[in-house]
Amino acid sequence: MTSSPPPADASPASASVLDLAPVLPVVVVERPQDAVPLARALVAGGLPAVEITLRTPAALDAIRAVAAEVPGAVVGAGTLVRAEQVPAAVEAGARFLVTPGWTPGLLGALEASGVPFLPGVSTTSEVVALLERGVRDMKFFPAEAAGGAPYLRALASPLPEARFCPTGGVNAALAPAYLALENVACVGGSWMLPADAVAAGDWARVESLARDAAALAPRADT
Repeated sequence: MTSSPPPADASPASASVLDLAPVLPVVVVERPQDAVPLARALVAGGLPAVEITLRTPAALDAIRAVAAEVPGAVVGAGTLVRAEQVPAAVEAGARFLVTPGWTPGLLGALEASGVPFLPGVSTTSEVVALLERGVRDMKFFPAEAAGGAPYLRALASPLPEARFCPTGGVNAALAPAYLALENVACVGGSWMLPADAVAAGDWARVESLARDAAALAPRADT
């Protein structure tokens, strides 16, 4: 993420959201009433950073509710694809911003937002361009389709400054191979939020899966 200082109350995210836990949950909220209990379950399971994607009409209200009612959560907004979404997300209470990719206009809005951000990349040129702008923490998306762990391993030597959160096709089985890479700080995914558990309001199951995710460690044979 950028070197821009986070809000004064952003601790423990003051260093980087990438360093809070090995997994960054990627959350799609369909029903506004699910946002707070879902976030509480993730935090209780050891995953304090919660990326709520702007893919549904409920997203901004969900961010607002989590920011106000779940003090242990570091809530962010994901899937930002237009510059005008940035101030709306920050106004709702997002403490970090995530994009699937970037353009000069979108990057400019992110840099002006005053909160940390994680722009998406899938090519070496995009990584180099962000490094030129002083951005070192990035989202690698879509991780599995874009080359997976071998691709990121190949970037580590020529571009050691860049750190990644690979997202897209990553699950509990694949995560340890990514986490073993020196340039991967965490992974992003939704496997701890199975649709049937969310639909049923089975927050105990979500918490249990989040706890398993928080305990993930690098795979030694990678």
